[in-house]
Parts: sequence; structure tokens; C-alpha cells
Amino acid sequence: MTKEELKDKAHSLPLHPGVYIMMDASNTVIYVGKAKALRNRVSQYFLDLASHTEKTRAMVSQIDHFDVILADSEFEALVLECSLIKRHKPKYNILLKDDKGYPYVRLNLNACYPRFSVVGRTAQDGARYFGPYGTRGNTNEILDAVSLALHLPTCKKQFPRDIGKERPCLNHHLGNCDGWCRPEMTEEAYRERIAQAVQLLEGDFAAVEQQLREQMEHASEELRFETAAEYRDRIKAIQLLGSRQKVVASLRADVDVCGLFLGDAKSCFTVLHFLAGDLAGRDTELFPTPMEEDKGEVLSALVKQYYGGRGNLPRGILLPWEVEDREELQQMFTEAAGRKVEVLVPQRGHKAELIRMAEQNAADEAERATTREERQNKLMVLLGNLLGLPETPHRTESYDISNTGSADIVAAQTVFMDGKPLKRDYRYYKLKNMAAPDDYASMDQVLRRRFQRWKDGDEKFTTLPDVILMDGGLGQVRVAVQVLEDFGLHVPVFGMVKDNRHRTRALVAPDGREIGIQSSPALFSLIGRMQEETHRAAITFHHKQHQKSSKGSALDTIPGVGPARKSALLKHFKSVKAIRAATAAQLGEVIGPAAGRSVYDYFHREEEA
Repeated sequence: MTKEELKDKAHSLPLHPGVYIMMDASNTVIYVGKAKALRNRVSQYFLDLASHTEKTRAMVSQIDHFDVILADSEFEALVLECSLIKRHKPKYNILLKDDKGYPYVRLNLNACYPRFSVVGRTAQDGARYFGPYGTRGNTNEILDAVSLALHLPTCKKQFPRDIGKERPCLNHHLGNCDGWCRPEMTEEAYRERIAQAVQLLEGDFAAVEQQLREQMEHASEELRFETAAEYRDRIKAIQLLGSRQKVVASLRADVDVCGLFLGDAKSCFTVLHFLAGDLAGRDTELFPTPMEEDKGEVLSALVKQYYGGRGNLPRGILLPWEVEDREELQQMFTEAAGRKVEVLVPQRGHKAELIRMAEQNAADEAERATTREERQNKLMVLLGNLLGLPETPHRTESYDISNTGSADIVAAQTVFMDGKPLKRDYRYYKLKNMAAPDDYASMDQVLRRRFQRWKDGDEKFTTLPDVILMDGGLGQVRVAVQVLEDFGLHVPVFGMVKDNRHRTRALVAPDGREIGIQSSPALFSLIGRMQEETHRAAITFHHKQHQKSSKGSALDTIPGVGPARKSALLKHFKSVKAIRAATAAQLGEVIGPAAGRSVYDYFHREEEA
């Protein structure tokens, strides 16, 4: 990829936590990093090169392409990063490691108040060791997150030596620490909190959350509501930390997790590879979205193509939904691998969350790879197929009537080109000779005027629509069909049928047949936008006409005041009320002395009468 292509891809990333994997031209991983917001972090590499360190500039110069994996939280992204660094040992991550390898978290169990520390290697000293979690910076971040969630001390005070000697430090006042240097805090409570930290470092988030929930309920029953609130806040902190952490979810065997996203124009099949519980990599396959195939058939075909002929198969394959030939696939993969290969469709628990993670990554990849034009064109193809049209519609016209009683009856004609508003082709109509509101008669007049202008060769009306969508039901559709027949035209017409919340729920054909659109959310949204835009255009035009007629009604009856003088008065005085309050001289300065006197006399004779 060129630098511009890399920059464009970075700008298309979501503002979502995850990891990014930089690769060179030989497809070798040269750097792995994590981000709170992928778009912001990755874009920095390709924007201001002058501010980069020498190492970063060298790394950026070798980037040929990159990949990203979405995560649910910063903590999850951190664990993903550690897993990928351990596996790929990227060239530009090595500078963060020393000859001792990755650091470990050490807990000195022999101390009265055990404290966590970061060490370069393990030792046979009776202490507990956790990790490794990647670089020293990553390990410190994990310890900080756990300490903050459980309100453990991070200061340099030594316990029990410094208990009660000084006031608690700023961390306690900020609510980040429970103030273990206070005399009322017991060693037993401290060890209980450390035990919970150990469970978090081992990935057992659910057990810690359950313990805290039980303590919260017990405190609430004893009416110790402040204590219960503290437990509640701690539970929330643990949930934010990653209470349903998926990356190290008990996957003992090698497992592949499949995700499939079927988009409007493009779709994506994603496979996350887990080895010994660690995420080792990701594969993605983009393809045009099938129009009418069952999603189970699509998934089955993709799985067969992906794993067919592969010599190295995982011990388990997780699918996002059921496929008819799952047992056959399992048998085929088992025979190919020479050992049992399970094909599962998890419904709940850690494995189901891994499926959701794979689907999220597939959706992001497909959405970023789909241009707006591709998405709209695919929608128009889908609309044409749904309506049974011989060709894909590109130009769509819609009509709506708006009125207040019998006054200012108007209509709007909106035009959409490939699903996007083409406002330069909008047309507006003021209905003529309408003694009372009549939507059918009004629509008949509007359509006849529109197609008469086409017949007369008016260049503003020469382009005919591929399909007409009436903002109304069957009655409006049949009015349109009759008008088109009278002009010898054969344009498909459908009505946009609304529900009780004024949203388009279906399309209706001239024969009364309703065509559901709710099975396709994207198409449902498109038709809804067309209906709302047509209604908005008609209402807006009606309001303008009503305001114009109301504003000018008093001036229209004054002798010697034509459209030009009326316009000049309104432009200068802004309102009829201001014109009424003006003197004859002030009016004369705008439209001349004689006309000014006429306007002044008109309003003042009216007041005297």
C-alpha cells in the first residue's frame, strides 16, 4: 500500500479499542500495539513524521500494510497485544524487552501486608508469580488497573510500619485507595482484597464480582448503605476492567472462532485463531453480498472453502449460527485431521462472546471496505428485485400533498438518484381551482401538470423516473396509474404504506398487493428516508406559501401598490406591522411620496373606521 492508502485506511478505522498489527512487504509482523481509539492512534503514525522518534520513523518507513482486531475494552486490547507480541516477536517491539524476557508480577506472600511488584524473572522464594503479560509498561498498566478497581495502595508507604503515622495520601481522598494506612483498616481485610486481586490476575472476574455482590447485599440488609454503595462501585469498576474477559477464556485446545457479517454491498468472513487460549492471529475474506441465499448456506460454503484442503486443522471450530450440514462438516474435518475436530455453535458463555467478537471484527472490516456508492447501488438492486422490476431503478420520484383547509394547497415532487436526494430536480406545485381539500384530485392535477410539461418538451421535466413512490396508499397509486396511462407512459408506481407512527412499513402495488420491506433494515431505512424527505419538502413549501399569503394580504388591497412596491416596503420595514406604524414621509422615502401617502391613508382610514 502507498502512504496515502495507509493514511486513508487509518482514517477509516473506528473510534474503538483494539490492537493494530503493522506488517512489511514480506507480510512479516514488525510491530504490534494497542489503542483506546484505533483511528486516532493509528492515524498518528502517518501524519506528523517529524515528531516521531528515530525508531518510530524507521518502523513507519517499512510498513507495507496493517491489520486491526477490535476489542471490547482497553484491558482486553492490552491482553490481545501481549498475546500477539509473544507469538510474533515483532522487530520493533523487541526494543521494549531486555535479555530477561517479559517481566512477571510478583506477590510476596511472606509479608504481613503483601504487595505486588514487577520483576524480570521468577525465583523459588515462596512468592506467587503471575504473567508474563508482555512488556514492562503493559505489566504496570495491568497492575494499575487492578489496584484502581480494588482500591489497593500504590504509594510507597510500608505496612505495618507506617500505619497511623500520617494522614492518608491524595489517592485516598480521590477515591482511588481505601486508605490502608489508617489504624481502623485491618490486616484481614487487606489480605481479603489481595486475594481478590489474585483472582483478577488469574482471569477469574466472575468469582470476584460474585463475592462483592454478596457483600453488597449483606451490607444492604444491615442498613449499611454507604458500605453497600462502595461495593457497588467496586463491582462496576471490575466490570469496566473486563469482567467478561474473553481473550483468555478457558480455551484449552486450539480453536478457531468464525464470524460472518452480511452487509448491504460487501460482506466479510473472519476467523480468529486461538492457540492455548491466546489469540494468535486473524484472517478475513471480503466478498460481494449474496442477494437471496440463506445465511446458513452462505456460512457453510465459506467454512468448506476456508478449511478445505488444509493440512493443519484446529481442534475446535466455533460458528456464529447453525448450519444444516454441521455434523457432516465435523466428520469431514475429523477425517482430514486424523483426530477429532469439533464444530460447535455456542449459545452463551465465554465462547458465545468470542463469536460476537469475531462478528464485530467482520462487520468493521466490511463497512470500511464498502464505499457509499457501492452500498447505495446494492440497495437499488435489492429494491428492483423486491418490486419485480425488469431493470435496476436509478431515478425515483415521490409526491406528497400539503394544505391547511382549502387555503394554500401545495404539492412537492422529490427526486432520488441511486437513493440519494437530487435537490436540483425537486419541483413544487401550487394547486389551482381547488375549492376544498381533495388529495386524490390534487394528486391527479399535480401529475398531469408534471407529465404535460414532459410532453411539451420542457427541459426541466424531460427525464422520466424509473419508478414512482407515492406518499400514500392504494388510492394515490391508482390515481398515478390512470394519469400515466392517459399519457401513454409505463412507469412502475408503488405506494408507501405507513403504520400508526407515520413510518413506512410496506409498499403497495396497483393490484393492492403489499410488499414487506422490514426484512431488510437498510432498505427499510432508505424507503423511510424517501417518505420523510418528501413529506418535509411538501410541509416546508406549504409553510412558505402560507406565510407569504398572510404577510402580503393587507398590502395587496392598497391602490397604487403593486408587487415591486410591496416587495420594497417589506424589504425595508420587515413586517406589515412596521409599515402600519411608519409615517407618510418614511413610507415616501421607500416607494415615493404619492404611493407613501396612499399607504399611510389606507391604514389610518382603516383605524378610524
